[in-house]
Amino acid sequence: MPRSSTATAFVALLRGVNVGGNNIISMKSLKTSFEKLGFTDVSTYINSGNILFKAKARDARKLETKIEAMLSREHKLGCKVVVRSFLEMASLIENLPKGWDEDKEWKYNVIFLRHSIDSEKVLESLGAKREIEKVAYYPGTLLWSARISDMSRTTMFKLSSQKVFQDMTVRNTNTTRKLYELMNKMVEG
Repeated sequence: MPRSSTATAFVALLRGVNVGGNNIISMKSLKTSFEKLGFTDVSTYINSGNILFKAKARDARKLETKIEAMLSREHKLGCKVVVRSFLEMASLIENLPKGWDEDKEWKYNVIFLRHSIDSEKVLESLGAKREIEKVAYYPGTLLWSARISDMSRTTMFKLSSQKVFQDMTVRNTNTTRKLYELMNKMVEG
């Protein structure tokens, strides 16, 4: 598809796709479906539901609704989607804490929040164990880390059993940085 200079770069983060044998979908099929929606410069990154695209629309929430409807209609997937613009991803990457993800004895994740729970108040409901894990709010995300040896005892490890987890999607820091890098190339290209 041709490039559009008036379009904004976005990434759609599909929740729970191709994980544990559930919600299996090919990235090639997803790419085609996104192109049918009128998005341009569509590409995917790894097999866990990361779709980069450009759209003339500017409202990420409306894009989430449009993409979720397509996933249900074309792929029979009821998964939720978090959409972030290039500017939102750039702000996140630029504001990661100094030294974030440098300690190899720790695991680092970025938890992307749907707009329905995007508030610092979400931290209160999680009950993170401060002695073994660190969780910080940044608009649209939670930055979570814990010592690898303590993983099974963390709130993050048990997060999937909480209702609020349905409105989040998790990516490791390496994936998050790579998505930003790919989006940056889209914007420069």
